Amino acid sequence: MAKKPTLSFWQIWNMSFGFLGVQIGYSLQNGNTSRILSALGSDVEHLSYFWLAAPLAGLIVQPIIGLSSDKTWTRMGRRIPFIIAGALVSALAMFFMPNSEFFAKLLPPLFFGAAMLLLMDTSFNVTMQPFRSLVGDMVSEEQRNIGFSIQALLINAGAVVGSLLPFILTWLGVSNVPHPGEKVAPTVIWAFYFGGGALLLTVLWTSFTTREYPPKEYALYNNLKDEEKKHTSFLTLLKDTPKTMLQLAFVQFFSWFSLFLMWVYTTPAIAQNVWNTVPGDSISAGFNEAGNWVGVIFAVYSIFGALFSIVMARLATHFGRKPIYFSALIAGGLGLFSMVFVKDQYGLIASMLGVGIAWAAILAMPYAMLSASLPAEKMGVYMGIFNATITIPQITAGLLGGTLLSLLGGHAVYMLGLSGLSMIVAGISVIFIKEHKYSKEI
Repeated sequence: MAKKPTLSFWQIWNMSFGFLGVQIGYSLQNGNTSRILSALGSDVEHLSYFWLAAPLAGLIVQPIIGLSSDKTWTRMGRRIPFIIAGALVSALAMFFMPNSEFFAKLLPPLFFGAAMLLLMDTSFNVTMQPFRSLVGDMVSEEQRNIGFSIQALLINAGAVVGSLLPFILTWLGVSNVPHPGEKVAPTVIWAFYFGGGALLLTVLWTSFTTREYPPKEYALYNNLKDEEKKHTSFLTLLKDTPKTMLQLAFVQFFSWFSLFLMWVYTTPAIAQNVWNTVPGDSISAGFNEAGNWVGVIFAVYSIFGALFSIVMARLATHFGRKPIYFSALIAGGLGLFSMVFVKDQYGLIASMLGVGIAWAAILAMPYAMLSASLPAEKMGVYMGIFNATITIPQITAGLLGGTLLSLLGGHAVYMLGLSGLSMIVAGISVIFIKEHKYSKEI
């Protein structure tokens, strides 16, 4: 088996650069979906149901895209055609969603917004899944930590931009409250326009600067024979799931259950806990200031995540992936839990340090552990199946969110405390992971 070539820093950078734009769009969605849907008429108890669009789309789409891209060889590559297609649809959905109220003749604004959210999430998943597999395809085992760490760095950089956009636009003089008779603030609308454009441009950069290994070269690097390329049933794939993937699934469940609660409830939690708004308020200046500040603190945790990503690969190589993953998740859980007690908007910045460290680890460590344990010819489909460990916990959180909020007396900030506890459980679960490197002899 020939050894994969050692890639330059810029080769690794370019293959993940499109994820920068994808994450700008994804962060705009995370930071503003509750804000938009509340403005269109949703009450806080029902917000988690709308957020189910993302994990449901990922649960269905990513395994299909992974399996399809494993079998696809075109002049543009095997993963890149899917990346481009998903980016085009994502950008269109981003242009339409904040303008949902203007399509009332087609559907009620809230339903049109929910439909655009579903379309956006589906296409985001079409784009994101191949990026994970692309790094697994291209980098050698020696460069695996740095490959996924650079991807985490770019994801966090995109998250900073996407999270800060409404705040920056407000500072530049764009109105942060809806015009008379309208529902969504212009800052949000223009931020989504910018995000859609950035998504397209960065994905095109990756597409034109990255050369995927052609079939014969890929087979040579991974010691693939013709019989290994035959069709394998989906049930067989599930039966042969690597043990490392199953162990990571438990950690992933509590990690993403935690993140989902954070994304859904931070805006109403901070509006009520810091700006003293009343439940159901979705258009006041205080609510919209809280919405902008959520963008700021989400950007802050992404900055902390980006900084940690710079050193994470070196730390993982020196101390091992498990200790770094464990420590990062515990830090994230403590940061989230501390938000329950913070009444000052600037105090929330300190809470974001732990969240950022955890976020960087969640974006890189599971994939570095997993990709080493996967057969190369099934990299895409297993990465797609692994996405179920992200989507199922979010679906669970979405279905239970309203009930949990009611049990906690309707106080959205307590949902952030629950989010922190879930992240701590995820950290403890890392202890039980046993890493295995894939070998045909096993």
